[in-house]
Amino acid sequence: MSLFGDGLDAAVQKAFTRPAPKSAGAQMRYLVKQLKGTKPVAQMLRISQRTVERYVKDQIKKPRPDLAARLEREVKKRWQPQIRAKARQQAATTGGIVIDTRARIGYTAPIGSTDEDRLRHLTVALTPRYAARLFKAQEQGATEQRLKEIAAEALKEVYFQDGGRRAGSLEEVRFTDIEHLEFDL
Repeated sequence: MSLFGDGLDAAVQKAFTRPAPKSAGAQMRYLVKQLKGTKPVAQMLRISQRTVERYVKDQIKKPRPDLAARLEREVKKRWQPQIRAKARQQAATTGGIVIDTRARIGYTAPIGSTDEDRLRHLTVALTPRYAARLFKAQEQGATEQRLKEIAAEALKEVYFQDGGRRAGSLEEVRFTDIEHLEFDL
């Protein structure tokens, strides 16, 4: 489970104009239509082609919990790609992204400052530049650690340094022990 990647996906999914298919049969039919056949769907979900055909015909209605989770994840990953792209583009160019987190946050600064890590609950609107960097890194398959570094850098500039108006000597922000993380467009 990727906390940052899943959080970014959830933020984009809030922009959907229609709900994704809920039943297993409808989800299978959608995937079969997207991937143009039952064989690629069967390979992707690691089940038999005949099982996919049974779901499509509604002969099987309730998948195992692990299959249901894979099925839902794959459908949501492909659902409304144009709206997903439009939401990301808007966040990356004009809107920015809001990060709501409860985590242990500290920083590295010159001697004499109170740079001790402490638990903070922050809700900060990040600039479109950081939204673009987060989405681009996610699309390129960046690790969870890399997404965390970008978010920490964004918090450093937007929250701690207030866009360059204070804490100019701040060197690095530590973002650890994340209890809650949510993004919103």
